[in-house]
Amino acid sequence: MTRDEYIKLCHELWEHNKRYYIECSPLISDFEFDCLMQKLIQIEETYPHWIEKFSPTQRVGESLTDGFKSVAHNSPMLSLPNTYSDEEISDFTKRAEKNLDGAKPEYCLELKMDGTAISVIYERGYFSHAVTRGNGLMGDDVTLNIKTINEIPLKLSIENPPEILEVRGEVFLELKNFEKLNKGRDDDGLPIWANPRNAAAGSLKLINPKEAAARHLKVVFYAMAQGPFDQIQTQYEVHQYLKLLGLPTLCEIALCKEEKEIWTFRDRIRKLREKLPFEIDGVVIKVNNLSSQSQMGATSKIPRWATAYKFAPEQGITQIREIIINVGRTGALTPVAILEPVKVAGSTISRVTLHNQDEIERKDIRIGDTVIIEKGGDVIPKVVSVILKERADHCAPWKIPTHCPSCESRVVKQEGEVASRCPNEECPEKIYRHLTFFVSKEAIDIDHLGLKVMKQLMDKKYIQRPSDIYRLTEKELLSLEGFKAKSAQKLLESIEKSKRVTLSRFIMALDIRYVGKTTADDLAFHAKDIWDLTQKSIQELIEIEGIGEKVAVSIYEHFQDDFNIGEIKAMLELGLNPQKAKKVLEHFYNGKVFVLTGSLLGYTRDEAASLIKERGGKISSSVSKKTDFLLTGESPGSKYDKAQKLNVAILSEDQFANDL
Repeated sequence: MTRDEYIKLCHELWEHNKRYYIECSPLISDFEFDCLMQKLIQIEETYPHWIEKFSPTQRVGESLTDGFKSVAHNSPMLSLPNTYSDEEISDFTKRAEKNLDGAKPEYCLELKMDGTAISVIYERGYFSHAVTRGNGLMGDDVTLNIKTINEIPLKLSIENPPEILEVRGEVFLELKNFEKLNKGRDDDGLPIWANPRNAAAGSLKLINPKEAAARHLKVVFYAMAQGPFDQIQTQYEVHQYLKLLGLPTLCEIALCKEEKEIWTFRDRIRKLREKLPFEIDGVVIKVNNLSSQSQMGATSKIPRWATAYKFAPEQGITQIREIIINVGRTGALTPVAILEPVKVAGSTISRVTLHNQDEIERKDIRIGDTVIIEKGGDVIPKVVSVILKERADHCAPWKIPTHCPSCESRVVKQEGEVASRCPNEECPEKIYRHLTFFVSKEAIDIDHLGLKVMKQLMDKKYIQRPSDIYRLTEKELLSLEGFKAKSAQKLLESIEKSKRVTLSRFIMALDIRYVGKTTADDLAFHAKDIWDLTQKSIQELIEIEGIGEKVAVSIYEHFQDDFNIGEIKAMLELGLNPQKAKKVLEHFYNGKVFVLTGSLLGYTRDEAASLIKERGGKISSSVSKKTDFLLTGESPGSKYDKAQKLNVAILSEDQFANDL
């Protein structure tokens, strides 16, 4: 090892740091980064006189972001040292005993959330402000974005709160919301997030809090930097205290007295990991006694009283048989690798999206390559890298086709986008994707009109545009494979029912680029009806809070298209009647938190949720002490049991209907 190689490694790690923290687009996995960092640490231990001020070991965390006020932390937000071996954990426990003069400490074990660190300050029990980790000493004030997280109370739930309380935790995205976010970015030709952690970090740095709110961020707290330490002696008690305050906390913690108990918890969490709705990447081990933590202290970078055991990612090796193209409803061409089936993290993977040409070129992926496959968060499969030494001589670089595989139109790539698109509005695959979205649950929501039925209807030329759905006849439906009088009648009834759609859902169903559910709600709130919306100028659209110029231009251009206007007119003439949601004032649901469970007979889940929201209520996905009502249908499941334990009021569907 030469000094020049050492400096090169420093620069390489800082580049990865920048990609990870600033651009939220890492080039390597956490495991690979940790290996490089460990290599750097070993070099600096061997050659301490080489250490440069710019070495990554001399700094903690992420840089600050332009556009946010910089705030100094009252105490540094340090990073945890990472380990992947049992031996290093044993070394950690031995060092802890040595630093505590031979006393054998207890350990508090926690989930290692794979999110982005946050510090939240309460003054006299009221939410004050929130700051990112930043560089460990100063962070970004992201108060407005953090306040959009529903789980964070604006007032603590105790009578005599401390004068100042500073709690620290992790902001994260649930996997289902991460997948939805990435799907939207893929459709819009934007770079996808590498993982939920980067998506959460990027979401915190959005300038517009309404955009942050639309990401549905979550948070958990696990530490206290300022607070009533005279009343709390251990880390385990910190968790209990945070829960008492009404703050969201970790779902799994353990108190361990023996080293073997650490392994038992570690092994249990490793098995539990694939069932969790969010990503974790290991377990955190902390000396439990807070005075012992103070006695052990910290370096300028890490605490001596804590460490993290990280799970190495589960991977598989397989071969790429071919690369096919999916055409999305916006015309985006998405390459998908068809694999020799391989089992990873409990499931068999036979295909994986490659996202776009830039991603393929960055990883140099070719048909016939042997590749390493990994499941991000044990859910989303991806190609980590190509095993180049296994590459055959005939494997040629792969290029996205110049013509759409569905309609043969020449594809285009707009400046600033990573996606290649089919520009043909008559492209059969684009129409199919648009129609299946139009009838989906997040849009018009027509039951019994699934993908296979839609494909048959298109093949027979019965449906070529959304308005054709409202022209379908029983005779046409009976000509479909698998359809009889009863199934035809059910579909016709669902189509008829869909005519009473809300204005917000109708706007969503129009499939205007960049318009998601939150924007559709905003547009519906500010428009008298659909025709009023079609007449709004770009400036009038920009004046609606939460809508920027790019979105406003997209909406305006959509309604300048004669075909789009003709479709709206045709659907209205065929009986579709989008209505603005009516607000019911002074209803006793106002301000109440509802959770829905089981199968409702008279309403869809979305219909019931809309009725609750119209009356000022709020919808939550899980039962907690903050839940006011559990609305139950048939086969309610575990939420019902939890509601009973917490004495949450349980509403039957009949009671709910009467309350309306």
